[in-house]
Amino acid sequence: MASHTIRVGIAGYGNLGRGALAALARCPDMRPAGVFTRRDPASLRLPDPSVPVFSLDEAAARRDDIDVMILCGGSKDDLPAQGPALAGWFTTVDSYDTHARIPQYFEAVDAAARAGGNLSIIAVGWDPGLFSINRLMGEAILPAGATYTFWGKGLSQGHSDAIRRVPGVRAGVQYTIPVPEAVARVRAGEQPALTTREKHKRECYVVLEPGADAGKVEQAIVAMPDYFADYDTTVHFIDEAALARDHAGMPHGGFVIRSGRTEASENQVMEFSLKLDSNPAFTSSVLVAYARAAWRMKSAGEIGARTVFDVAPGLLSPRSPEALRQALL
Repeated sequence: MASHTIRVGIAGYGNLGRGALAALARCPDMRPAGVFTRRDPASLRLPDPSVPVFSLDEAAARRDDIDVMILCGGSKDDLPAQGPALAGWFTTVDSYDTHARIPQYFEAVDAAARAGGNLSIIAVGWDPGLFSINRLMGEAILPAGATYTFWGKGLSQGHSDAIRRVPGVRAGVQYTIPVPEAVARVRAGEQPALTTREKHKRECYVVLEPGADAGKVEQAIVAMPDYFADYDTTVHFIDEAALARDHAGMPHGGFVIRSGRTEASENQVMEFSLKLDSNPAFTSSVLVAYARAAWRMKSAGEIGARTVFDVAPGLLSPRSPEALRQALL
């Protein structure tokens, strides 16, 4: 692999963008070539003032200065538009995570990337991403079996936002927690059929507006369809000081377990797990590794959209194939 410092652009400077910039500082073979924002560029203060900041509207004019663009926008509103648009101009990596719409998003990005002669890796992160790879491996290696994905203990950004929209709630966070009994049964090789309620529970920490009725707020949360109604949900009422002191971080994690049999009496269990102090910092670190792979794949002549299923693991590493065979194989 030719020696080249990969020039990386960052589109969006929220939690993921900040994490990507920090991750690039740990990669000697890569460097940040610019942050692109919808805000006033002059309003951003980056840890490294030598990194230029541009308006997202002028991204296309910078295409010759960027080898890979990491897209750090949200999946709900940003990436459905930004993903295809930027794939027409750049080789890209993104963390699109609306699982049910990944096939449609893939097709849109694929068309744009092919038209622009670029390579785009979509849905990169830990789920979708690393967990997806481990689900695939489990099914391929143990075809007679069942796959279980558990999330947490971790702070769910979407569910926390849902809590904050309840009338009477000033602030709040929600944690997704695997049910220990369910995890134990899966790890024991039982292959149980588990309901949503049996796999996870939800724990909420809420700061009330002055005068709000705690009972009504609690009932509105636990009965909320699509978010809490199908789970055992506990609501804790706390003050703002406790929220700031104990719940300011963004921890997350989880595990994928494949339980299968190679013979009638032979249980085989595969497990991959993560325990993260910072969900966005870890996700952005995954994005940076896949940005390296994206540049290498584009340099080899590949174009169009890809997923983590299509990327050889060796392409993620800064080491050469020879070094990997000697040190890690």
